[in-house]
Parts: sequence; C-alpha cells; structure tokens
Amino acid sequence: MSEFVLTRETREKLMWVATPTIATTLFKRGLRNQFIQDVRPLSAKAQNMVGQAFTLRYIPAREDLNTLDVFRNPEHPQRAAVEKCPAGFVLVMDSRKDARAASAGSILISRLQMRGVAGVVTDGGFRDSPEIANLEIRSYHNRPSAPTNLTLHQAIEMNVPIGCGDVAVFPGDVIVGDNEGVIVIPAHLADEIAAETVEMTAYEDFVTEQVLAGATIIGLYPATSDAPRAKFAEWRMGNGR
Repeated sequence: MSEFVLTRETREKLMWVATPTIATTLFKRGLRNQFIQDVRPLSAKAQNMVGQAFTLRYIPAREDLNTLDVFRNPEHPQRAAVEKCPAGFVLVMDSRKDARAASAGSILISRLQMRGVAGVVTDGGFRDSPEIANLEIRSYHNRPSAPTNLTLHQAIEMNVPIGCGDVAVFPGDVIVGDNEGVIVIPAHLADEIAAETVEMTAYEDFVTEQVLAGATIIGLYPATSDAPRAKFAEWRMGNGR
C-alpha cells in the first residue's frame, strides 16, 4: 500500500470540489485518463466521496472453483475485502467492466457503511441497487445487476493494482466521487491537487456569477487579462473566499 496518508485538511478540501475541476488540474500535469469510465452514482449526495483506494480484483469465473462453498472460507477475497477495507478508505473493484453479474449487494455494502468505509466503486454492477441507493455510503457502479457475482466473476485478490473503468488504480491512490462520477488522484499529487482545485473552484464560482450577470467569457474564462483578476480579488474579499 502507498505510504501516503490522506490528511483531514486534504480530505476536507476535496470534499467540495468537482471531478471536472480535478480532471483539469491533473491534465496540467500530463494525466489524461483518470476519470473512471461508465461508472455513475446510485444516488446524489450533498458531499463528495473522498478516501484512499483499497482494491479488489475479479477474474472470469471458473465454474469448478467458484461455487457457493467458497464462502465457507473466511479469507474469500470478496468477504475479506469487506472486512479489511480500512475506515475512511474507498473499496474499488475491478469487475472487468462486466455488469452481467453483481459485484456485491446491499448486505455487503451495508457492512462497509457500518465499518466506516467512505465509499465503494465497481465498473460492474450492484444487486439490490434501490436499497444501496438509500444507504448513507456513497456507491458507484455501471448499472443494476441481479445475478450473484459467482456466476461470472471470481474474486481473486485484494489490495493490488487494478483497472477500473479503464483507469489504473493503485492501493492508496486518492479516490474522489461526486454526483457525476469518480476520479483517481495519484497519492503523491493529492495534497497539491486539493489546494489547487480549491482555488480553481473559487474562481469558477466567480466566473459563473459574472456570466449569469451577462459578462462575456472572453478574457474571463480563462483569465487572460488583468481586469478579471482584479475583479476576482475584490470578489474574494467580499465573499470570504
């Protein structure tokens, strides 16, 4: 696992910034493919999901090895991941972008919630999705799925590098999910990305206010002249931003 430890200050900053803003700051650093594809929230929430990644990898099921009896083993990777994912982390599952069988259901997700896990993400599907949507924990998937994971997916290992929605996820990476989707921040960049996105968010809020008041975007967004910058400085003082 990454030696990086997500601080309360960085977590709080990322709790209120949008994934598109994060994507722009990552693009400035040459990172183009950090937004997990075809994954969406089961329900809208007031705050973002923020936490370091704890991963689970599925492979195609082998019928002779993937029967209901596997759950007799307390170290079965799916069950073990639910019990070992640390509080404040996000469980991220590589389900091979296959939602034909469920990555988990409401009982496992409820257990994650009760253990203080910050959220759960799969590029497959969840069963019991209406019940999961009503939980407090933030959850993201491709689409609902009824069949048990055993029919198509074999949980093989946890807390290893995975691919989720065509994005590389390493244990300890910082995962941020809002009401649009989920983005992955490499752990070593998390503090600086958090600081920059807070600044960007303040400017974007200022720009939105100006545009809704009738201002042109030329020179304003992005700020390519001195006048918007000076006006933004006044706006920040007046709004405590």
